[in-house]
Amino acid sequence: MSAPEVTRFAPSPSGYLHLGHAYSALFAARQAGKGGRFLLRIEDIDLARVRPEYEAAIFEDLAWLGLTWETPLRRQSDCLADYAQALARLEARGLVYPCFCTRKEIAAEIAHAGAAPHGPAEQVYPGTCRRLNRAERDRRQDAGAAYALRLDMNHACGEAETEHGGPLTWHDRGRGTQVCDPRALGDVVLARKDVATSYHLSVVVDDAAQGVTLVTRGEDLFEFSHVHRLLQQLLGLPVPDYHHHRLITDDKGARLAKRADALAIRALREAGHSAGEVIAMTGLEP
Repeated sequence: MSAPEVTRFAPSPSGYLHLGHAYSALFAARQAGKGGRFLLRIEDIDLARVRPEYEAAIFEDLAWLGLTWETPLRRQSDCLADYAQALARLEARGLVYPCFCTRKEIAAEIAHAGAAPHGPAEQVYPGTCRRLNRAERDRRQDAGAAYALRLDMNHACGEAETEHGGPLTWHDRGRGTQVCDPRALGDVVLARKDVATSYHLSVVVDDAAQGVTLVTRGEDLFEFSHVHRLLQQLLGLPVPDYHHHRLITDDKGARLAKRADALAIRALREAGHSAGEVIAMTGLEP
């Protein structure tokens, strides 16, 4: 008999939850199953976009859908020391470097090289600042230049595979065992000068801290799981299973965004729909 699952739903309070969020939260709760644990995490690192009214609406919408979660919940803004400690461990291994490039500069270098961007969510960084020497990095940081802290992907993969004794793997319950290879995503950002962490770093630290055994999320994040498996190895963290579920799309087939006001849970509720009707709209069985 398998052990009960620990799953989580981790929204950002930067807008109202929509039908896609409802599907993701319900999916995670159901995967926890009888005797399992369903956790809630508030991803509120982006202080420029988060709003207290959106956080309050998250609790209200999830409760209206019939979901309950364990307390206390984890709020990222309360866990900055955890991310700093993880980042310091990677820096101590020489796996992180500061990048001073702007988005425009990154795009220009990619275009000049004749390479098409091929990351799932952003252009792949060409490694410009990786080639800067220590003195130049220190000079720019001392001068107050803005920067991002990037993972030296090739170096990190080599370290992790040597440490592991071969290629890393991770398991997706929809697609089976995956050989970990995040190199195609380039030197991903782990933090910025004015932001203590990125999605990649925080999600790995948070899932380990909360004891998550099954990460459920949309299939648009599938490729990022390669990065997360790498970070788990480098930081000595447990490796959960994954299940990347289908996405809820609009009438044009596009993934729902928080600006999809017509499909916001609160808008559907105010239009007179019941919780059962909204759940049915997601395609989940009652």
